[in-house]
Amino acid sequence: MKTKTQYRIRNWPKYNAALIGRGSLTLWVDEEALKAWRYTGPTQRGAQYFYTDAAIKCVLTLRAVYHLALRATEGLTRSVFALLAVALPVPSYSTLSRRAAEVAVALGALPRSGPLHVVIDSSGFKVYGEGEWKVRLHGWSKRRTWRKLHIGVDEATGEIVAAVASEAGVSADDALPDVLDPVAGEIGQVSADGAYDKRRCYEAIAQHGAQAVIPPRRDAKIWQHGNWGLPPLQRDENLRAIRAKGRRQWKKDAGYHRRSLAETAFFRFKTLFGPTLRSRDFPQQATELFIQAAVLNRMTHLGMPDSYRLAV
Repeated sequence: MKTKTQYRIRNWPKYNAALIGRGSLTLWVDEEALKAWRYTGPTQRGAQYFYTDAAIKCVLTLRAVYHLALRATEGLTRSVFALLAVALPVPSYSTLSRRAAEVAVALGALPRSGPLHVVIDSSGFKVYGEGEWKVRLHGWSKRRTWRKLHIGVDEATGEIVAAVASEAGVSADDALPDVLDPVAGEIGQVSADGAYDKRRCYEAIAQHGAQAVIPPRRDAKIWQHGNWGLPPLQRDENLRAIRAKGRRQWKKDAGYHRRSLAETAFFRFKTLFGPTLRSRDFPQQATELFIQAAVLNRMTHLGMPDSYRLAV
């Protein structure tokens, strides 16, 4: 019987303190947001804003961290302000729902020097539908709706550097250009699984001057032969390397297995926030996902485990 691989954490005291710190209310109530709570910007048509975007994001962050409905989020914020002796009004649940459709969310990834190795993946989040137990017993009905989140993760830090929300029918290659465009800084390498083995994916990666590490499918053919007199395509170079030394060795040499960090990011994402969205309209659902991604980045900044594999 094969034994399970065991790991130990080198920095347990620091990581343990980070885990405890995640529950601190003062961590999630941004002091800068409190200073700029009331909207003082230019006037607009119709009803005027009363709260800044920073105020709305602060309250929605509390909702994401503590898994609350909008009404309960309003109540929690009132309680927190009373404990902190902060004399500020609190957005109502209807205001939060309305403003969530238009607020811009920054993911909060820290700037880095040098080119990034971005690992790409996507996953689905359920809007409504049967739970797993009912599906196992009776199967699923037609009323199952999902949203997809496409993310780019910094391989070195585990931060989510880009995120795109879409309908369930949007494919990986359709979303990849939108994932790469907002990445700040130089991109040195993009790693993704075989679902991204499409021309438009390689073209999008090439536009950023990055190396594409995507395994071609098993029956892949060369797209552009050497006697055409054109610069070689990265995909064709990958395929030639696989034919020369084997798929396993190519993945090892190219650092492809670091792509699994995107899957790890989704595991953390769904473990912390769950696989289901609470919002019912797509703009609010997208904001909900982006707020959660920003919260996950902030938790990453608090501290991550430095683990090592135990020798058998």
